[in-house]
Amino acid sequence: MNVKVKDLYKKFENKIAVCGINFDIKENSTLGLLGPNGCGKTTTIGMILGLIKPSKGEIFIDGIDINKNDRIRLLEKINFASPYIELPKKLTVRQNLEVYARLYGVKNKNERVDELIEDLNLKNFLNKKTGELSSGQKNRVSLAKSLINKPKLLFLDEPTASLDPDVGDFVREYLEKYKKNNELTMLLASHNMKEVERLTNKIIMMKQGKIVDEGTCNDLMNKHGRKNLEDTFLKIARSNNELE
Repeated sequence: MNVKVKDLYKKFENKIAVCGINFDIKENSTLGLLGPNGCGKTTTIGMILGLIKPSKGEIFIDGIDINKNDRIRLLEKINFASPYIELPKKLTVRQNLEVYARLYGVKNKNERVDELIEDLNLKNFLNKKTGELSSGQKNRVSLAKSLINKPKLLFLDEPTASLDPDVGDFVREYLEKYKKNNELTMLLASHNMKEVERLTNKIIMMKQGKIVDEGTCNDLMNKHGRKNLEDTFLKIARSNNELE
C-alpha cells in the first residue's frame, strides 16, 4: 500500500499541531518520522489512521481519499502499535490477541495468535492481565496486536520505548525479518536514531508542526555535516525556526 499526504493541517483550539505538511510513503518502503516531543508526529499518525479529523488537507491510501470515501475496506489491511494507547487492562494477553483477531476478521485466528506468541516470546506472561505487565512487556503485546491481521500498512509509534537493549534489538530484528518476508509499508516514529537508521528507507524531520527536512539518513548526515543521525537530529531540533 502507498500513502500520500497533501497540505495537511490540524488545529486544536488556538494551537496549530500540524501545519501544511506533504509527504509520500512508497509501497513496501519504511518512512521514518522524526522530531522533538510535541512536533506533531502522533497527531499526523492519528490523522492518517482516521482517528483524528484534519482541519485541512488530503490523505490518500492506495489512491483513496480517506476523508471522502468509505475507508472500511482499507482498515482490514492497516494496523498500528503505540505505547501511548493501552490495550484492555483486565483481559489477559491471550484474550487481547483473540479479541483483536476477531475484530480484524482474521482467518484461522487461533493459529495466528499462537504464531505471534511464539515469534514474540510472549509465553511467560500469556495468562497475565495486560494491566499487570511491565511497560516493556506491554510494548511486545502491542506489537503482536499490530501484526495480528498481517497488515499491508503498519504505523509504529515508539515501538521499542521502555524496552531494555536486548529486547529492543530483538524487536528490531523481528521487524526486519517480518518486512523481508511480507509485503509491508511502514511509518515509524521513533526517538531511537539507531533504530531509524536500521529500519527506514527515508526520513522526514518535523519541528513545530512543519517538515523542516527530509531524505535518506546518509543524505541528511552529509547535508548537515554530522557523522551520525543523532547529531543531525540534535542540530535540527536545536536550530532556530529556519534551518542553518
